[in-house]
Amino acid sequence: MATEIERKFLVDMDLWMALPKPEGELLLQGYICTDPERTVRIRIAGQRAWLTVKGITTGASRTEIECGIPVGTAGELLSGFAQNRISKIRYKVPHGGRTWEVDVFLEENEGLIVAELELESEDASFALPEWVRAEVTGERRYYNAVLSRHPFKDWTAEK
Repeated sequence: MATEIERKFLVDMDLWMALPKPEGELLLQGYICTDPERTVRIRIAGQRAWLTVKGITTGASRTEIECGIPVGTAGELLSGFAQNRISKIRYKVPHGGRTWEVDVFLEENEGLIVAELELESEDASFALPEWVRAEVTGERRYYNAVLSRHPFKDWTAEK
């Protein structure tokens, strides 16, 4: 089984909006299971789709198994089995020799922008871009599976 090591950060919206950006990609995601110990996700990005199973998060690490599936099958799974969904535009932004994935959330999560960085170890060093704000690694409410059930528009403390 593979291990995903990922750090998450909030993005300063004003600084982000002022930047030139690479082309983004629309991601549609649905969750078949959102149990904190095991998450099952369907993702569609253009003409590609994946089924992903993630284990419990410890620190910035968790088990992740991902396999490509036909887009038609993913669409059927989304419409027939995924109770909770999110959509976002993902930008891949190079900075400091690494690639940051910046997710600009849509629909019920509009107004939330999160940057993620996958690392080779939990203690790996990296440079923070100027548009990054606070780290939110490990804060459950920023997990996509949680956002699918408790969207950003319903948060009161952040607004």
